[in-house]
Amino acid sequence: MSICARVSEELAEPLAGSAPRAAAWLLIEQSGPWGARALTESHFHPELGRELQELTRGTGVEIALIRRPGKHADRPPTGERAVYLAHTAPGRSWIRTAHLADPHVLRDLDFAAIGAGDHGDFGTAHDGDPLALVCTNGRRDRCCALLGRPLASELAAAGHAQVWEVTHLGGHRFAPTMLVLPFGFTYGRLTPPDAKEILEATHHGRVVPEFCRGRSFWDRPGQAAELAVRQNYAIDDADALTVVQTPDPDAPDTWTVQVRHSDGRIWQAGIHRSAATPARPESCLKAPTTPDRYDVVSLTPVTTAAT
Repeated sequence: MSICARVSEELAEPLAGSAPRAAAWLLIEQSGPWGARALTESHFHPELGRELQELTRGTGVEIALIRRPGKHADRPPTGERAVYLAHTAPGRSWIRTAHLADPHVLRDLDFAAIGAGDHGDFGTAHDGDPLALVCTNGRRDRCCALLGRPLASELAAAGHAQVWEVTHLGGHRFAPTMLVLPFGFTYGRLTPPDAKEILEATHHGRVVPEFCRGRSFWDRPGQAAELAVRQNYAIDDADALTVVQTPDPDAPDTWTVQVRHSDGRIWQAGIHRSAATPARPESCLKAPTTPDRYDVVSLTPVTTAAT
């Protein structure tokens, strides 16, 4: 195991509240090698990559490149490429898919609407297995390559049809990391048996809180609060919980988060952001820093479901 993932695990850095923030994901198939900034440093069209980044800025849509697990020959792709569009709101999550000969048509998408949950009839509904996206971009961080690629290959070899390598999920030090769609839960520090358990659970609409970093639809205080409720009250239904977070005007770096269950139960969580110490590398390519961590300092039931 290489440096950043090993150090983070040895320091018992919490996973909860570390997931990337995205209401929606645009995933574009791009075979071959990737650079650190894959949208502009790969066989993908660099000008289009920059334009898509600008078009999605502030919309809640995150873009990433994907490819099938295995060896990646250094040659431009030919033919159509798979494209997935996914939204991660609880109870309103969806995946749309298309095969495009020319990805430039993606410029015509209404990204503000997509971020708000409207796919605009892009492609067709994806009705297969959940998507499993394993971060593997070694040009961005060696932990993702050394730990992510073997995981993606083993999952694919085990027969999981919708396993893809992905360019970036953030949180290299939690490698190997995996995003599952449509729900948008990100997981970290996975072993192959753990990942297989997660994919089976996702197939049945469930979450495995033990390895979860958070749901990308929520900001990080909300991610931490949701997972605290799941872990303390044994809730694994993926769409059972919603959160509303409110910053404390009198206490910097502190939030009150209300977590609601679809059965009527409500909890109130107090979340505090602090600097993780001692310093540790957030990536194998970066100097040690003290990244943010989000701790649950209180968790109180407000109401219970009717009996």
